[in-house]
Amino acid sequence: MWGTESAWRIPLNSRFPDADVLVFWEHVVLVLLALPMMLPRLGELRRASARSIGWLVFSGIAGSAVGAIFFTLALKNGNPTVVNVVLNIQPVLSTTAACMLFGDRLAPRFFVWAPIAVIAGMVLVGLISPDFQFHVDTGIGYALICALFWGLSTVAGRGVMVEMSLPLAAGLRVTIGLASMAVICLFRGLMHGASLWPSTASAESWSTAMYIALLGAASGWAPLLLYFKGLSLTRASTAGYFEMLQTLAAVLITWGAFHEALSPLQVVAALVLIGAVAMVQRAQEATALPPPPSAEPPPPIPEARVV
Repeated sequence: MWGTESAWRIPLNSRFPDADVLVFWEHVVLVLLALPMMLPRLGELRRASARSIGWLVFSGIAGSAVGAIFFTLALKNGNPTVVNVVLNIQPVLSTTAACMLFGDRLAPRFFVWAPIAVIAGMVLVGLISPDFQFHVDTGIGYALICALFWGLSTVAGRGVMVEMSLPLAAGLRVTIGLASMAVICLFRGLMHGASLWPSTASAESWSTAMYIALLGAASGWAPLLLYFKGLSLTRASTAGYFEMLQTLAAVLITWGAFHEALSPLQVVAALVLIGAVAMVQRAQEATALPPPPSAEPPPPIPEARVV
């Protein structure tokens, strides 16, 4: 379900000239879905530390709002198939950030697989090509910025979820994201009818509203809840590998439905990138300290794009 996001966001890109407006409406849907589960748990905030609240605010602004803007811009300005694959570099970024911010240990094999993932990513996006020419693509630039913000937001999510439940943390995160998008749209002079619902959207109002609803529900809130339900029924390490299958779903959609293909070299680079990132995650699992015998291990934080 996470991988279906491009199926809704790409058509909506042509109906909303400004990415900020589309992300604003996406957050409206997310907040409406989150409210029933978030409101009964607001009492948990009394036990949350200022540090945790700070991480939550950062996660809402950087991950939920800014990250979604850059992902929308990446799909609009680049090859959507390449964009979806290159975002797999995010775990490498979040692992590195966790080392710098929380003092996490990096496994020895991290230094083997992380450079392979980075080099494969450079080949995938065209920074390294057979003719040894340096290529810069605007869409890929947006995708890399998006991966950075989502990676940092994933690390921030770790600082939040140790003190509050998933429904509250996720609900507050998208609420902060909505507030951020409202401020951004207001600052840019977009909070009026002609910008919030342009003629390209009103020309196909019903399908536009349906796509926005599917973007927030089918590709956002629902898969998040299903992911954590799955974590309660299987090992976290196993669930982590299934999480990466969203790339396969995204590629099938962007390649099959929108005919955005990869070259043979890019296909090889994509497979190497995904494999190397999987090995990075596997190596880092070995560095995690085992929980006390009487304690339940906390669930891993999923990719920031879906929290």
